Amino acid sequence: MSQASAGRVVVVGSFNVDHVWSLAALPQPGETLAGTYRTGPGGKGFNQATAAARAGAQTSFICALGEDVGGQLAHALAAGDGIDLRDLRSDAPTGTAGIYVDADGRNTIVIGPGANAELSAEFVGSHDALLGTAQVLLSQLETPVESAAAAFSAARRIGALTLLNPAPADAVASDALWALADVITPNETEFCAQLRLRTGATLDPDTLSVLPDAELHAHCRRLLGHGSVVVTLGKAGCFVSHADGALHGDDCAYYRCPAAAVKAVDTTGAGDAFNGALAASLAATGEAPFAAHVAYANRYAGLSTERVGAAAAMPRDAEVRARFG
Repeated sequence: MSQASAGRVVVVGSFNVDHVWSLAALPQPGETLAGTYRTGPGGKGFNQATAAARAGAQTSFICALGEDVGGQLAHALAAGDGIDLRDLRSDAPTGTAGIYVDADGRNTIVIGPGANAELSAEFVGSHDALLGTAQVLLSQLETPVESAAAAFSAARRIGALTLLNPAPADAVASDALWALADVITPNETEFCAQLRLRTGATLDPDTLSVLPDAELHAHCRRLLGHGSVVVTLGKAGCFVSHADGALHGDDCAYYRCPAAAVKAVDTTGAGDAFNGALAASLAATGEAPFAAHVAYANRYAGLSTERVGAAAAMPRDAEVRARFG
């Protein structure tokens, strides 16, 4: 990693109990297939918090959980990774996700929000003291946008970097939340969905990896006029676009960063691995250009795809160093 010593990351987001089926091919409408089943922890927020912690950051996680076995699991796993978990207890069940993974590691996911939908701005705001300790505040869109906006507003007051992963693709970020984000990290589908929603422009997600850099940069700047955009492109790595005055130590306003050379078996949670590792690297003390943080996140996410699962697949920083140097 690019840091001299660990920083603090606060993640506001979701926890799910994942129910995962591995099959030769993803099911088609009306089709019944046989596969192998497993269950484990997930949710974008918890995945990202786990990645940040295992990448070396002091990590806190603000979430909502049910009074059930899933909530107990979240507490036990957070304790195992040294994550400071602050949860709103809900009468709703802990969130769940149904995940199908094919032989090529591709996946489709259906989410049951449960308690995640109860995470309130008031509960997040009650943790102002904790939010005030963060170098990086990370959130997604699997919990109410008001809760993320409350966290970002608090982070901005103390000068922390705000990192928004605008996922899932069909979620809508409020204008207030969008304005508070220093960095956004959509994948191809999320980028095109948000671009269409916020500007009316239409792009095919499959074309982003081959779109001319200057053209993709222009679309990024239309999507987010300030700050930085990091578009994750799977096997094609990612594309970085900075607004004027937001280079974060980089020498140029836009560039591509290649993916790590890996043999993927399960891409579930790879985007969360990238976000958690990027947050941990950015939070660390010590100077490094933004490109170095992105390169680390790419390697971290790549290694996670060689393992099965979401939160359980997140590697340790030492493993990333041993594999990639």
